[in-house]
Amino acid sequence: MRRSRNVKIVATLGPASETYETIRALHEAGADVFRLNMSHGSHEEIAAKHAIIRKVEADLDSSIAILADLQGPKLRVGVFANGSEELVEGASFRLDLDQAEGDVNRVCLPHPEIFEALQSGAHLLVNDGKIRLKVETCGNDFANCTVTTGGTISNRKGVNVPDVVLPLAALSEKDRGDLEFVCGLGVDWLALSFVQRAKDVYEARGLADGRAAVLSKIEKPAAVDNFDEILDASDGIMVARGDLGVELPVSAVPPIQKRLVRRCRAAAKPVIVATQMLESMIESPMPTRAEVSDVATAIYEGADAIMLSAESAAGQYPIEAVQTMDNVATEVEVDPTYVQIIAASRSAKGDTVADAIVAAAREIAEKTEIKAICCYTQSGTTALLTARERPGVPIIALTPLARTARRLALSWGCNCVVTPDQERFKGAVVGAARAARSGGFAGETDQIVVTAGVPFNVPGTTNILRVAPCDERLIYSTDPE
Repeated sequence: MRRSRNVKIVATLGPASETYETIRALHEAGADVFRLNMSHGSHEEIAAKHAIIRKVEADLDSSIAILADLQGPKLRVGVFANGSEELVEGASFRLDLDQAEGDVNRVCLPHPEIFEALQSGAHLLVNDGKIRLKVETCGNDFANCTVTTGGTISNRKGVNVPDVVLPLAALSEKDRGDLEFVCGLGVDWLALSFVQRAKDVYEARGLADGRAAVLSKIEKPAAVDNFDEILDASDGIMVARGDLGVELPVSAVPPIQKRLVRRCRAAAKPVIVATQMLESMIESPMPTRAEVSDVATAIYEGADAIMLSAESAAGQYPIEAVQTMDNVATEVEVDPTYVQIIAASRSAKGDTVADAIVAAAREIAEKTEIKAICCYTQSGTTALLTARERPGVPIIALTPLARTARRLALSWGCNCVVTPDQERFKGAVVGAARAARSGGFAGETDQIVVTAGVPFNVPGTTNILRVAPCDERLIYSTDPE
């Protein structure tokens, strides 16, 4: 399904969007990727959604990516005898391993690994940072704190520890079971929560064993500090601004977002900007002006994808939220300022033949009357390199592998076509011309750029660039076998 914009839209599925009719409507409205949140729903419910997405994909003959978002380890306080307590600024409060019900003076924090890592002066944030505690003294089974920001604390509220790298694996036992389950289903991407260092990513990659690409969620200060190593280990990145805005000053999040998006673009790895993008549309059919500007900012930065969470999963207006994102993206991408910003932020990277070919393809396309860049790709790398260039013409990614087409549905500008295996270059050029014509990207009198690798069907062999006519008669009369 051809889109009128290049940035992709990720829609989270949930109670508001679990039927065939709604999921199909979301895709037709503009959702390119569907996110399955493994924090909610049983394996049976996840499998049912997965099956519906694949049916929509088959019915519409449109490659759709499925992203399974693993929960990660959840740090929570225990329970209170009264259900909740009011903590007052300046008061003392103790966290410990005692399983007894809590009161206004203490509560259980059943995570010994936190106490092992804490130091005096560290901060703990409870309930998305609404309550802030400063550690005064601590040991292997306790932390005596001062309440620096008071409020109501209640049963099993989440805890963030921004000041230290916790000795926690990014994958809990639940995550390991979920990972194996969704890889068995055939999801295309795994989103890894609570990433702090590259070894967290390598562990997930080992378990996935190539069955799904691994995307790291950047939501911890340690992940920002170790970002280059995490990026190297990952297939993609999500800038998860929710927890990031809890553990860091909210004023630090926008510049971090810009830096991370640029580094991902330079590395030719897809990046999603996520969290609270159209939050008001959970209950309202119209977004706020600030939310629209937030979405537009991510697009101007060159993000590969923008994401809806509760807006499409549990909101009252899931389809309208997708349509709003689609409309904003379409408007931004025809703005001359957008073209200027994307061109100015383009950075030349790499010194391989493939790097040179995709850069040349983009320059030829932009300086002539070329209608599209058609790239044959086995693993998806050539399409990702082409997308890194952010060309001013459509990208048609042709691949014999459905799983490659689905993964590329997350990447900027990639219009994915599953095509038969090619053995000769002339056949590849003909196939590219047919895809360009049938997709409405070009007419018979137009020209396209075709990139491919010989021998075919071998990853990493991109070594040919051809400016070709869309008229097959001219291809057969002029192209070598």
